[in-house]
Amino acid sequence: MADVVSPEVRSRMMAGIRGVNTKPELMLRKGLFADGLRYRLHVRSLPGKPDIVFPRFKAVLFTHGCFWHGHDCPLFKMPSSRREFWEAKILRNREVDARSEVGLRDLGWRYGIIWECALKGKSRLPFPNVIAQCSSWLHSNKPTMEIRGAR
Repeated sequence: MADVVSPEVRSRMMAGIRGVNTKPELMLRKGLFADGLRYRLHVRSLPGKPDIVFPRFKAVLFTHGCFWHGHDCPLFKMPSSRREFWEAKILRNREVDARSEVGLRDLGWRYGIIWECALKGKSRLPFPNVIAQCSSWLHSNKPTMEIRGAR
């Protein structure tokens, strides 16, 4: 199916998508704060500049957009135009994610990933369950956590 907007307009639209303070991230932060958890945001000194940092637990959370990180879920569809560009971009994002995870692990930090599909769309999970899973993981000593939408 052909795009309904010109390439210039599409480029401007895609460039306007934020990398920080996204809706899923804000939603998660509000839920965690309401649950009594305190955190820091986007700590530049840590690998990957995590979205939410819990120094007390030596743990971080990333909120990954399913499109930008090429998640295998209903929210991700590879664009049909400029396919090579998008495949390379998503591959680079995944490589950066992997390097960040290794860097955090090497520094003794735990990391969790909350996928966008867990918070929106048909596969979303009940929000209180997502917050409870995050809280439970933070209070545990498990090295990693991943929350994805229902299958």
